[in-house]
Amino acid sequence: MWDGHESGQPGHSSTSQGQELIRKGIPHHFRAIVWQLLCSATDMPVKNQYSELLKMSSPCEKLIRRDIARTYPEHEFFKGQDSLGQEVLFNVMKAYSLVDREVGYCQGSAFIVGLLLMQMPEEEAFCVFVRLMQEYRLRELFKPSMAELGLCIYQFEYMLQEQLPDLNTHFRSQSFHTSMYASSWFLTLFLTTFPLPVATRVFDIFMYEGLEIVFRVGLALLQVNQTELMQLDMEGMSQYFQRVIPHQFDSCPDKLVLKAYQVKYNPKKMKRLEKEYAAMKSKEMEEQIEIKRLRTENRLLKQRIETLEKGQVTRAQEAEENYVIKRELAVVRQQCSSTAEDLQKAQSTIRQLQEQQENPRLTEDFVAHLETELEQSRLRETETLGALREMQDKVLDMEKRNSSLPDENNVARLQEELKALKVREGEAVASARELKLQLQELSDTWQAHLSRGGRWKESPRKLVLGELQDELMTVRLREAQALADGREWRQRVVELETQDNIHRNLLNRVEAERAALQEKLQYLAAQNKGLQTQLSESRRKQAEAECKSKEEVMAVRLREADSMAAVAEMRQRIAELEIQREEGRIQGQLNHSDSSQYIRELKDQIEELKTEVRLLKGPPTFEDPLAFDGLSLTRHLDEDSLPSSDEELLGVGVGVGAALQDPLYPLSPRDARFFRSLDRPAKDSEGSSDSDADELATPYSNQGLDN
Repeated sequence: MWDGHESGQPGHSSTSQGQELIRKGIPHHFRAIVWQLLCSATDMPVKNQYSELLKMSSPCEKLIRRDIARTYPEHEFFKGQDSLGQEVLFNVMKAYSLVDREVGYCQGSAFIVGLLLMQMPEEEAFCVFVRLMQEYRLRELFKPSMAELGLCIYQFEYMLQEQLPDLNTHFRSQSFHTSMYASSWFLTLFLTTFPLPVATRVFDIFMYEGLEIVFRVGLALLQVNQTELMQLDMEGMSQYFQRVIPHQFDSCPDKLVLKAYQVKYNPKKMKRLEKEYAAMKSKEMEEQIEIKRLRTENRLLKQRIETLEKGQVTRAQEAEENYVIKRELAVVRQQCSSTAEDLQKAQSTIRQLQEQQENPRLTEDFVAHLETELEQSRLRETETLGALREMQDKVLDMEKRNSSLPDENNVARLQEELKALKVREGEAVASARELKLQLQELSDTWQAHLSRGGRWKESPRKLVLGELQDELMTVRLREAQALADGREWRQRVVELETQDNIHRNLLNRVEAERAALQEKLQYLAAQNKGLQTQLSESRRKQAEAECKSKEEVMAVRLREADSMAAVAEMRQRIAELEIQREEGRIQGQLNHSDSSQYIRELKDQIEELKTEVRLLKGPPTFEDPLAFDGLSLTRHLDEDSLPSSDEELLGVGVGVGAALQDPLYPLSPRDARFFRSLDRPAKDSEGSSDSDADELATPYSNQGLDN
């Protein structure tokens, strides 16, 4: 007994009686309201927004227009461009793409909406489709990522491996992946696999139990055809899925449902598999993030290596210049050492002069010696001054070059070198101070000596000797001063050598870092090459899968076209047979009955035509209407008398005929004639009554198949 208490969504509690009735098949005239009750789509707020949504524009309109003609192309309701079916299908798909912009439009969803539009108006079909997407996992299936489809394929592969291990091994050996034949099952709920009568029976159960029926039916098909599939290769299996399996249960859909519920289905295992799949996808996402990070690091390392290679040329030039500076420094050191020796000689000469000041006896040989030494001192002074100028120029040039050298942070080592440099600098400064003090003492002594020089004025020869001694002392003092300056410049050279060592150490460290980075780059390049190989292999497999999927879709469409042509042929043949039977019956009546009997039958037919005219003008009111959920139902049918399919609905008595004249389901003239024939007493012979019933039942059943 169909009422509101026997409907429910997947997972909701319901009576086993309602479950059995749904598995037997919902009658055609009840499907619209029963589907709405099963998914709780009778009073949805979105229904009031439908008219406003149709006035808006959707970014998916072009895609929807392109695929409309591919949806049920042979069905009368959708056949022909700009037909009523195509227009309402476009409206519903456009409205949903505006309601759920994340999903938008997906091609497989049009088949589900098309089936709904065969049973109910477009607003009610829109509400039911919204509820299916929200509550029946279809929204996750049709998202751009199709994550839910991957989960369903993973769960189905586990069930196949557990219950049909031999067939699963055969599929793997032939590289016949589950997604190649099962993706359309989950996306279209078998609407593109089975003919409409069988697919509608599966959809009835889906509205009550959800995606569980898809797993059951899919595995049942594999169980029934396991022996044949084990003998085929990949191409043969693909053809078998397209041509043989869809038509195995055309005449007995109840057998398919029975086989489906013999399949073992464990909801707890499915939940566990869902968690495993989520963990696996999370790990894959982390690996993708790591690969992306490595690629970014690889790109940065390449850029850094390019920078180092560009800077290495500059460093080679700097190293060559440093080598030249070292050679010049060696020459300067030699000059400094010779100047120090000269200074020591000058100091010894000063000491001799001081001793001679106490002994006034001077010889001509000593004067000549002093003149010669004076000339040599002047020459050395000139050379020393030239060398000092050159050293100053070179030091300035070295300072400029050192300022252009790269600066790296190595604090600990630089601090140690700075401390050593400060110690050497302190020693040099102390030595210079001592030398200056000695020079100052010598200068003071010499000035005091000059102030006491009055006793030489008596002799011209002594006067000349004194002048020579004065000039010699002056030269030696300048030489001593030059020596002190040379020591200072030597200290500066030491500092520059220290800086040169620092920069050379930095260059060595940079070279070591460059070598390490180059090794790492080679490792990353090898790893990147492996990843590129994996990526190309994945792309190749994806391209193969897409080609196979396109071939499968094309074969399905060709199969549907062949099926539609065969159905049209059968309908034409049935119509011809009906005409022949009608002609034979009329001929028999004319031969075996008198004219009065024939006239009475003609009058009865005239009365029936008048009744049909009255029905067309307006349905009469009934005292005993049916109650369906919110409607009052006072005359119920027994469970045994309720039809389990569209064809069994023809056997229902007068009570159903009267009830179906509810305003929700107005009867056509042919239906009214059929139910009146059930109420009419058996006036004619038994053979004639059976013939009339067959005549009326056959086109009615054909009409149910068409829908």
